[in-house]
Amino acid sequence: MSNIEDIKCELLVIGAGIAGFSASVFAANRNISVAQTGLIGEIIYSSSLIDLSGVNSSEPKNMQEDPWENIDRLRKDCPKHPYAIISNEDISSSLKELVLFLEESGLKYINNNNKNSFILTSIGTLKPTYYVPKTMWPLVDAFKENKKSLIVDIVGLREFNSRQITETIKDKWPALQNARIQFPNTENMSEVFPEHMARFFESYDIIDKIADQIKPHLADTKYVGMPAIFGYNNSEKIISELEKKLNVTIFEIPLPPPNITGQRIKKAFEKGLSKKGVINLTQKKVLNVIYQKDNTFVVELGNERIESKVKCNGIILSSGRFLGKGLHASRKKIKETIFNLYVHQPEKRSDWHSLNFNDPLGHQINSAGLLIDNEFRPLKADNKPAYDNLFAAGSILSHNDWKRLKCGSGVSISTAYSAVMSYLNYK
Repeated sequence: MSNIEDIKCELLVIGAGIAGFSASVFAANRNISVAQTGLIGEIIYSSSLIDLSGVNSSEPKNMQEDPWENIDRLRKDCPKHPYAIISNEDISSSLKELVLFLEESGLKYINNNNKNSFILTSIGTLKPTYYVPKTMWPLVDAFKENKKSLIVDIVGLREFNSRQITETIKDKWPALQNARIQFPNTENMSEVFPEHMARFFESYDIIDKIADQIKPHLADTKYVGMPAIFGYNNSEKIISELEKKLNVTIFEIPLPPPNITGQRIKKAFEKGLSKKGVINLTQKKVLNVIYQKDNTFVVELGNERIESKVKCNGIILSSGRFLGKGLHASRKKIKETIFNLYVHQPEKRSDWHSLNFNDPLGHQINSAGLLIDNEFRPLKADNKPAYDNLFAAGSILSHNDWKRLKCGSGVSISTAYSAVMSYLNYK
């Protein structure tokens, strides 16, 4: 007797990063029956900031306040960038729809009148971003107005040093001060971890103890910045309780990955998609794809063996790059791992990386990926669609050096939206 689960749906989303989850949201919102598979990987590294376009493509050190003006410039500088085939109206609509979904799932965002905001990082630099989690938003106002603020770090937390932050940013934020506290019950520990502290905060038992340690450092300070460790599910409520104890406004500063903020956005996606009836098949690998005579796909999923078979009318491929295992680099060639699709890449292995590790123009390998047509269908080497009903979205797309251009979430969300719209047109 077979134990293989047979599933039928209109659309299968392959990928469990920002693009994959976003595609499932957009499809479910349009009453498309959706199943989603893919290994949870890249999303837990997310800062939960939603970048749109933050850096000038021709002057990489020039951070931009107006992302829309910057996107227009990017289209001229890089006409094959994914933004080049998406209108500003569709980009904006996709972000608003996704942010509304996340808010309904308990994760609230704020935007600065369609402009970028500048967020302080854990090393004291500034990062331009478009939508800011509500727990980080007071940082934007405090920095803009040079408000007297206190950055608090924690003994044993290696990823966050308040003195380093204040020294690095002091020319731009001179009113910033620093302090260090001991997290309760960690006195004998040489290192503490964000995951453990986040769980402790959710019990609310330690808020009084944390407040007692911060109070002596406050003086007339009205803003306090701390690492993003205020729980997984109720961060706003936890922060509000601590604010009442201290009579200050608190903001979070994102930590390096993997981090609590990545877990928060993952949980918000899973919570909301479950309510919308999306079939969750994450943590299962795609073992085989069969394209049938009736132009449908049968996708075999599992780990050591086939556990599920999904028959679907279309697929959105958002499996990510190397970390997400959507792309694989051998010694000489970059390959797409599921369909063996054509991958745009430098001709020679020696051209993958610049000799200058910190080259402001980036490395060619970061622009490798799938070529697509205007319907977001991956192309073969002859520039014809690989399949009429296979679409691609997210970081797997070519000409998309999102790390350098600070546009990762914006590209993932807007291309997922566009891929779903193209599926509807196909359907």
